Amino acid sequence: QVQLVESGGGLVQPGGSLRLSCAASGFAFDAYAIGWVRQAPGKEREGGSCIRSSDGGTYYPDSVKGRFTISRDKAKKMVYLQMTSQKPEDTAVYYCAANPWRCSGYVSSSVRGQGTPVTVSS
Repeated sequence: QVQLVESGGGLVQPGGSLRLSCAASGFAFDAYAIGWVRQAPGKEREGGSCIRSSDGGTYYPDSVKGRFTISRDKAKKMVYLQMTSQKPEDTAVYYCAANPWRCSGYVSSSVRGQGTPVTVSS
């Protein structure tokens, strides 16, 4: 069955870095865009970045542009999120989400993992 498993979350100081990993299985990896969606307590879900597995095209919202880098390893069916210059407002549960072919729609996709928490605090 379709499965997305996140790892790598934790506590990081402001200005620090963290790398999240997403292991995908049970579906045609090349036919999906995979993104990172985050949700802070009491706030709406928002996109963190997205990558098309087919051609590696990426999308970043303004809130993370220049600080986060998404990448994928097609052979391993893995997607990574390198987060740098982190801010307290990056604190959230980060979910890996899959959407057919395109990044548009990944934020609302029901195909997502259980999430990994990230806390940015001193």
